[in-house]
Amino acid sequence: MRNLNFKIIIILFIGLFLSSISNAQEVRKLNLEQCIKIGLINSKTIHSSKMSVLAAEAQMREMNTNGLPSLSFNATYTRLSKVPPFTVAVPGLGSFNISPSIFDNYSMALSLKQPLFTGFKLSSSYDMAKYNSLAAKQTYSQDEQNLILNIKNAYWNLFKAIKIKEVIDENVQQVKAHLTDIQNFYKQGLATKNEVLKVEVQLSDAQLNQIDAKNAVKLAGVNLNNVLGLPLSTGIEIQDSISVKNTSNLYNMDQLISEAQDNRPELKAMEYKVKASEKGITLAQSDWYPQIFLAGEYNYAKPNQRLLPTKNEFYGTWDVSVGLSLSLWNWGATLDKTDRAKAQYEQANDGLKTLKDAVTLEVTQDYYNLVKASEKVIVAEEAVKQAEENYRVTDDKFKQGITLNSELLDAETALKQVRTNYTQALVDYELAKAQIEKATGKNFN
Repeated sequence: MRNLNFKIIIILFIGLFLSSISNAQEVRKLNLEQCIKIGLINSKTIHSSKMSVLAAEAQMREMNTNGLPSLSFNATYTRLSKVPPFTVAVPGLGSFNISPSIFDNYSMALSLKQPLFTGFKLSSSYDMAKYNSLAAKQTYSQDEQNLILNIKNAYWNLFKAIKIKEVIDENVQQVKAHLTDIQNFYKQGLATKNEVLKVEVQLSDAQLNQIDAKNAVKLAGVNLNNVLGLPLSTGIEIQDSISVKNTSNLYNMDQLISEAQDNRPELKAMEYKVKASEKGITLAQSDWYPQIFLAGEYNYAKPNQRLLPTKNEFYGTWDVSVGLSLSLWNWGATLDKTDRAKAQYEQANDGLKTLKDAVTLEVTQDYYNLVKASEKVIVAEEAVKQAEENYRVTDDKFKQGITLNSELLDAETALKQVRTNYTQALVDYELAKAQIEKATGKNFN
């Protein structure tokens, strides 16, 4: 019986050990730069965007081959039904076979074709593909910038959740210490039961906030893992801190707007699309011009139809030709295609101008938000110093019995609030900085 109980205990111990291993959470210490690298590697969106770039480059190469000579090979075998040979009867001399019947026909042809002039169709098609390829690369850069911004948002929101939890944890400890003091005063007859209840209520409220803070950290971690493409259960320890600079006098607004106009990948992509649309006009007009091609062929056949009289043997022949074709009338289809291409060009041009205006507005708003955020950090930092001093003085007075219980409760609440505000201000500053970095393509170190 004792051996059986011992075996059961061992089995339970092993089960608990294996369960703890399977439920163990991987913890990674990461700074923001490492998170960005991980996110760019794991992102399905970035991979899809990269495939778009490769597809556009392949299309550009494909368009380029259309202007190069093409070489093709064809081979056929034909079995003919039997027919009498072609004969000629000559009086006094009898009949002669002019063309014998050959029932097995073999043919091999090597053909070469080279466009000489296509009304600029081939060059326009290649230029359009080239500009679309360049636009795809800029769209890829834009997707990278958007992902980096999302990673920064998720990273600093986790930072905020952790810091706020630390503030609330400290507040819980302060209220617990306060509760111990007020209970001692109550036992000595220096405080009322109602004052003890007030502190207990505040402690319950602080503990509820603590539960919310713990959950906020978990959710922020899950969100960051999702953005980085990591398992959602991965634990991440933030390795960065926030340092704030006053940006109100460091950068010129016109300079930032100019940099944004030069650096924003979506603007570059739109500029390339405008150029592609312009080439589309030339492509549409190409049908007004003649199409000229050079063609050559080497034919190795048995029998060779160019050889008379026909012989049942292989014989090689060649030919070279220049062909011209011109559409004389197509009911105005070329004019309609040209009008459509011109309208698409104007539409792309308007889109570029609209996007430039939107970028100017975005940079202006983001800059003022950054200035505001840096100023709020300074104010919030001073408020923390004042609240900490107020709490220290009030706590000392309370322990000496020369201030009210309610004043210490107010001091604890105020300290928790200003510390929370300070954390929020720090993160708002970092997010504002990330936003303007994305808007201008400039790092604010």
